[in-house]
Amino acid sequence: TKLRGNWGEYQLDMLLSVYCGQNPSIYSMQYTLPNGKIADCAFHLPDTNKVLCIDSKFPMENYMNLQEDMDTYLRPFKMNMKKHIDAISSKYIIPGVTSDQAILFLPAEAIFAELNAYHQEIIEYAYKKHVWITSPTTLISTLTTIQVIMKNIERDKYASVIHKELKLLSEEFRRYKDRWDKLSRSIDTVSKDIKDIHTTTNKITKRFESINSVEMEHIKNEQIGDSH
Repeated sequence: TKLRGNWGEYQLDMLLSVYCGQNPSIYSMQYTLPNGKIADCAFHLPDTNKVLCIDSKFPMENYMNLQEDMDTYLRPFKMNMKKHIDAISSKYIIPGVTSDQAILFLPAEAIFAELNAYHQEIIEYAYKKHVWITSPTTLISTLTTIQVIMKNIERDKYASVIHKELKLLSEEFRRYKDRWDKLSRSIDTVSKDIKDIHTTTNKITKRFESINSVEMEHIKNEQIGDSH
């Protein structure tokens, strides 16, 4: 990947190449946004057309001066950091194009520890501007978390569709069961009626047979009487 000689950008590219295997579908270095701004890196968010921009530039000179003379360089360092955070927020967060956040990548764990230990107001300022400050170690954790969140969102989206379809299927099955129960009751009623009719028919048949038997016996007796 062609870089501009930025130490932080070089370290960022090396870190992501190990983590992502230089896969252009996952991240792109020197990514041009619709506003013409070029992000040091754009992390392609899974299952979306959006990117998460990562800026790797850091006022290293101001930080080194701060280590030598806290009283003289503390205020300029804080001002420079906030100015840099403002620039990241305004350039690399675009509605509908990027995520709602951007990342400021610090090239050394010591700088990250310094900010979190002694300059918490800068961390809070970045948070308000929707800029996440990361180090080589925390960047990978942050990107992994983002991937999990995005996948969960996608999974939940499909889960809601499945839930909706299952609910509709459940309603259809309930209607099917109601209709079957109604038909079953009708069948039972018809079956009972048929059974009753069959019973009555048998009784009538037996009655006719009985009457017929009496008549036949009567005729037979008359015939015997006549013969005498």
